[in-house]
This record gives sequence, structure tokens and C-alpha cells, in this order.
Amino acid sequence: MLAPDDHIAILMHGGLKGAKGKTGISLLRYSQNPIVCVIDETAEGESVASLTGIDRHIPIVSSLEDALALNPTVLAIGLAPSGGQLPEPWYAQVKQGVRAGLSVMNGLHTQMNEDSEVASNIQPGRWVWDVRREPIGLSVGGGLARLLACDRVLTVGTDMGVGKMSTSIELNRAAKAQRLRSKLIATGQTGLMLGEDGVALDAVRVDYASGAVEQCLLRNGEDHDILFVEGQGSLLNPASTATLPLIRGSQPTHLILVHKANLSHIQHFPDFKIPPLHEVIQLYESVATAAGTFAPAKVVGIALNTFGLSAEEGLRAIAETAQKTGLPCTDVVRFGGDPLLASIRNIA
Repeated sequence: MLAPDDHIAILMHGGLKGAKGKTGISLLRYSQNPIVCVIDETAEGESVASLTGIDRHIPIVSSLEDALALNPTVLAIGLAPSGGQLPEPWYAQVKQGVRAGLSVMNGLHTQMNEDSEVASNIQPGRWVWDVRREPIGLSVGGGLARLLACDRVLTVGTDMGVGKMSTSIELNRAAKAQRLRSKLIATGQTGLMLGEDGVALDAVRVDYASGAVEQCLLRNGEDHDILFVEGQGSLLNPASTATLPLIRGSQPTHLILVHKANLSHIQHFPDFKIPPLHEVIQLYESVATAAGTFAPAKVVGIALNTFGLSAEEGLRAIAETAQKTGLPCTDVVRFGGDPLLASIRNIA
């Protein structure tokens, strides 16, 4: 739906400074389309670069009215509020945008096309894309991805929100820079909004989840040497249900463990401690092979999210993690994915 000449305004009220803006941050970092502004009343006039570390000089405005003056064609919802519902004042801005002739990229669980007020005001040639929709024609998984000749690299995490998507994107970038036939398989709304093939896994009924992932790999595997499968959730997080279907559906040949520096407990669940990384590695490798039912998949590297640390502190944390695990480690966003890609390519 998104065309190369579309200009994007990102709705991110509170998301630039809070934990709810992951989708918008990723659009800022990776979108190939021009971004004309960020709408965030809590950060009006501040710097995107200083708030996010992303070197883009994009104005931050407080309202949709201010954004419309910059001539966007698409309003992207960059927030993931609790329960997937936009507060009414922000939803009113979305409706105002539709009336003003904007298209909308909606990554929330709310199906905006089912809102009669939204649907009746979509202008000719415009659209509202509800990204989180279950595809048609799904079936249960059958482990068929194991038959593909390509490498299948799945990012797994010590928690949610530690950087699995960014790691997959950066590894795919590194592979393409080496002229490898690589492809990113998106499994969340943000990757799909960036134009990648895949499925919004949390919109799929659990019985079909592994089959939905399998379908994406079968669709792309024959034409590529490496598929980078975006991870979701964590086996350690009590609220997460997506990781196991991803493991079974992708039948990974390699795993990359993603961890956030200095994270000792599950975010939002402080009673649950994150085990030492070598134990997490054993857990994921054991689940992947299921006592020999499936082919083994080794964790071949650690992607360490060092956001919030200085460059010196980040490099020290990376070196300590590599020493403790005996595996290559880097922050792929800050320092690139080449060390991890080299480890993937050296594993049969």
C-alpha cells in the first residue's frame, strides 16, 4: 500500500520519551519513505536525534493540525498503548487525518476499517491499512521449513522489547551488503509497515501460528540463501506466547540471542529474574531440538542492546558478554552486524 513517494507523519504522543513508541522509533530508524514530522505533544520542538540516538533531523510537532501544514500523505500510528487501544483524543486525530485526506498505517489491534466513521471518510485513492489481520488460507504447521536449503536465522530474546526486530533488520542489511541473497521475514506490525513480507503473528489464532510462520518461509525460502526471521516475545516472559510457534514454524538452523545490557529481571514482572545467559542459551537450544525430535539449532551469537550506555560502556559490556558466553557479541545497531553474520556463515 505504501508508495515510495508517500510522506509520513508519525503519531507518537508520549512515545519518544516512553516505552510505548517502539513502532515509531523503528520507522524513524529504518523507513525508506520521507518522514515529515513526529506528532508528540510531550516533546514538541525537541530533537529526534537527542531523544532517540537516531541521526535524523525531523521536526516534532504537538498536533495533527501542525503536521498537516508539512504536507504528509500518510499518518503512521507509532504507538503501542496498553491493550492496543488509542486514547480517544488521539483516535480523534486519526479520524481528523482521514477526513483531511491522509492514508493511515494502523498497527494496533483495533480494526479501524470496521469503524464506520473512519471507513466512510476515506478519500478517493487513500486507504486505511489495518496491519494486524489474520491472513486467509492458514493451516497448522507441519515442520516443512526444515526441507528448505536456505539458512534460517531466528532471533530469540531474554525478554520482550530488547531488540529482536532491529537485530534481524541489521543482520539482513549486513548480508545484503555482502551481496548474499537474504530476506527479512517480518512477524510483527512494524516490519510489515516497513514493507517486508511476513505475518502479524499476534493476530493469528494460536492453532495456526506455527503454520502462518511456516507459510512465510516456504514462500521465500527457495529464492534466498538466508532468511532472517524476526523474533517475538521470550520463553522467559510469562505474558509471551509467540516464541514457540516461531521456533516450530521456522525450523531454525541458527539462533541469535538478543539481550539488553544490565537487564536482570523481566521488564514489568520484577519477580522473575533472568538467568545467566549460558543457561538461557541452553534453554533455547533444548527447546529448538525438543530432545532430538527436530534438528539442532545452536545459538551462534549474542546481540547486546547497549542503548543508554556510553560507547565505552557499551564496548565493555559487549566484551564481558562475549567472555562469559564464549560467543561473538556486538550491538548491531551501534556497531553493525558483521561479527554475528560471520558466525552464522561459519556454522554448517
